[in-house]
Amino acid sequence: MKFERSKQLFEEAKKYLVGGVNSPVRAFKSVGGEPIFIKKGKGSRIWDEDNNEYIDYVLSWGPLILGHANEQIVNAIKQISNFGTSFGAPTELEIEMAKAVVDAVKSVEMVRFVSSGTEATMSAIRLARGYTKRKKIIKFDGCYHGHGDSLLVSAGSGVATLGIPGTPGIPEELASLTIVLPYNNIDAVKEAFEKYGEDIACVIIEPVAGNMGVVAPSKEYHQELREITKKYGALLIWDEVMTGFRLAYGGAQELYGIEPDITTFGKVIGGGLPVGAYGGKREIMEYVAPVGPVYQAGTLSGNPLAMAAGLKQLQILKEKNPYPSLDEKGKILEDGINSLIQKYDIKARVNRVGSMITLFFTDKDVVDFETAKSSDTELFGRFFRKMLQLGVYLPPSQFEAAFLSDAHSKEDINETLNKIEEAFRYLKK
Repeated sequence: MKFERSKQLFEEAKKYLVGGVNSPVRAFKSVGGEPIFIKKGKGSRIWDEDNNEYIDYVLSWGPLILGHANEQIVNAIKQISNFGTSFGAPTELEIEMAKAVVDAVKSVEMVRFVSSGTEATMSAIRLARGYTKRKKIIKFDGCYHGHGDSLLVSAGSGVATLGIPGTPGIPEELASLTIVLPYNNIDAVKEAFEKYGEDIACVIIEPVAGNMGVVAPSKEYHQELREITKKYGALLIWDEVMTGFRLAYGGAQELYGIEPDITTFGKVIGGGLPVGAYGGKREIMEYVAPVGPVYQAGTLSGNPLAMAAGLKQLQILKEKNPYPSLDEKGKILEDGINSLIQKYDIKARVNRVGSMITLFFTDKDVVDFETAKSSDTELFGRFFRKMLQLGVYLPPSQFEAAFLSDAHSKEDINETLNKIEEAFRYLKK
């Protein structure tokens, strides 16, 4: 494959866009090489500006669960755009979209739409602090909840250490209100609550981690988190920006049978357009303005384009129920990769939950961020670049989830496995 046009565009982009991109992972710095510029997508495939074709497992980082350019979603956007793109005023579509979310997710009685997952998690944290009148929050090492100041912190030493800034620009005073704990370690949670329990407003967690690669905790872990937060009067926030409407129509909550106090959504509920939401029990949500004292606003929140696209996608998902098929295709891919790992004696592990999957280049079972970081990122970079040359587009980071869509066929998966085998042979040379 040749990437001449993408290279030209990247050089031009660097003159006007910071790093040539509008989100850091797109720059390919962790995998080497230069990013490809995408021209179009259809179904399970994308094409770059050099007309190279790829089977796509990024899917705009998850929202395209029905594949690229789904005709019904595209038609819904076209139809509503004839009447305007944004009003900054209420529309009937917002009500219909809210009804769909409330109908699908048992723990949600009221919802507030925003324009991104980051907005959703930031707002959920603010709501939890306002509702409980407490300051501290707990998050987990390796879980990404957007780039809000309270959430961009890394773990210090020990299992219950107060957070330190993960990036310049975040005051230490603010970061110190965030307690960062290892994922999948309930003893660390108990220790933190014993020490800071009366000051902890909430625990926020990805119910299935996707931002350290795919890592799933047990149902028991979630159940104990639910019990501990109730005991201390802290709110439990499930960040379902990635898992909501992807792992099941009712999200990870449907799989694990847990009801958090607040849930954040994004990705899938926009049908590929920018959207997010947070929701929960009426008593909690009515602390948000204009009913309550916790302020949050957004001019483009609930805009008709995003509502039309998201509502159509949710309608299709409810009617079609693609989740058993997605899980079946995910298992075929997982089993196929595991067979190739054994055949070529590659030090690697596959983690999968439903249509989310990650190949970690490590010989350790990946159960948290520490074990994820044992991966050979240089080897992953070589694997990524080879797969790109072979026509398979994977997330350009070892620590990101790959996704399947309803548009991926079993033939796509078999073709992918053949190319993974070719890449493994290349790695073993």
